[in-house]
Amino acid sequence: MGKTVSNVSLYEQIKQYLLTEINQGHWNSHDKLPSENELTEQFSVSRITVKKAMSDLVDQGVIYRVQGKGTFVSSPGAEPSTEEMPVGQPGKQTIALLLPFINNQHNALLLNGVENILSQAGYSLLFCNTENSIEKEERVIREMIGQQVAGMIVYPVDGESYNREILQLTLDSFPLVVMDRYLRGIDTNCVCPDNFQGARDGVNYLISLGHRNIGFLSTAIAGTSSVEDRLAGYERALADNHIPIDHRYRCVDIDLGEPIPIKDKIRVFLDQNPEMTAIFAINPGVGLQVIKLASEIGIRIPLDLSLIFFDDFELSEFHSIRPTFISQEENLLGMEAARLLISLMENPEQNNQKLFFPPKLVIRDSTAKPGHRLISSND
Repeated sequence: MGKTVSNVSLYEQIKQYLLTEINQGHWNSHDKLPSENELTEQFSVSRITVKKAMSDLVDQGVIYRVQGKGTFVSSPGAEPSTEEMPVGQPGKQTIALLLPFINNQHNALLLNGVENILSQAGYSLLFCNTENSIEKEERVIREMIGQQVAGMIVYPVDGESYNREILQLTLDSFPLVVMDRYLRGIDTNCVCPDNFQGARDGVNYLISLGHRNIGFLSTAIAGTSSVEDRLAGYERALADNHIPIDHRYRCVDIDLGEPIPIKDKIRVFLDQNPEMTAIFAINPGVGLQVIKLASEIGIRIPLDLSLIFFDDFELSEFHSIRPTFISQEENLLGMEAARLLISLMENPEQNNQKLFFPPKLVIRDSTAKPGHRLISSND
């Protein structure tokens, strides 16, 4: 019958069991230990918990792993051979980075920041594209655990549902940092931009120019903390300036992958709100659609309509309208996520940390004082 351990310090109890068995001579030098799967079944715990216990003993030189063969008891006081080199040593560890997209500047800068710090510290990086699919994200996490990565940095996919594998990693105290957005109600390590303050700063800037009828254009909100916080920042800026929150100025169902042309939906939004003089867009994908539509129907940006959005895009300096945007300082976020993960691996008992970094407003050509615009649905 399998052994059952308490929920407190599960991996510590498994470590103690292995140490006791070794010290009492049940396993001698170079004896092969039970596999992770066997110990998982024996103790009725997750494989991640067993992996963490064994990795700690590897780091302490008590046991060693041989690729493709298993885990063995080290010789007392002996220097490990090349074949016996503990996989837990810096320079031999691999970190997994999961991103939902790879086709934009935002994620490219995050990746660059992560890789910069990990390479300096001697870690190798394994990059995975989850294609914004929670099913693929779960599968990739399981695969990374199977490959015995030392830690993970995860940029979660959009949506209301939490990834069960991320929950399990958190419960098992696996070295994990969530990047760009956080998971509400889950105590895990995260490194994020302050999306609330970024949106608040952007809308406050529009208000300082004289705008009061400010629209909010967004992808689906529910379940994505970054989008929820940007909407909250937008509304706080309006409230701070005693401007009523008018839900007619809010369009929050833009789907960049839907078959209905996005520009048609944005055009309806503009037609229904001709008094609107500025728009806060959730990201460059939405913001650029506004610029394209405005050009087609004769709206001059920024003379007729001011526009601001989160994140820059590639070659924006050479765009016909250089947009005012809120920079998340992505390279810094990636670097800090990597630093936090390294700290977790070196200090497993440290408390979870939520780190928020202030975005920066970059003022360029798409914002100005309010003008006057006329929109005709017949144009």
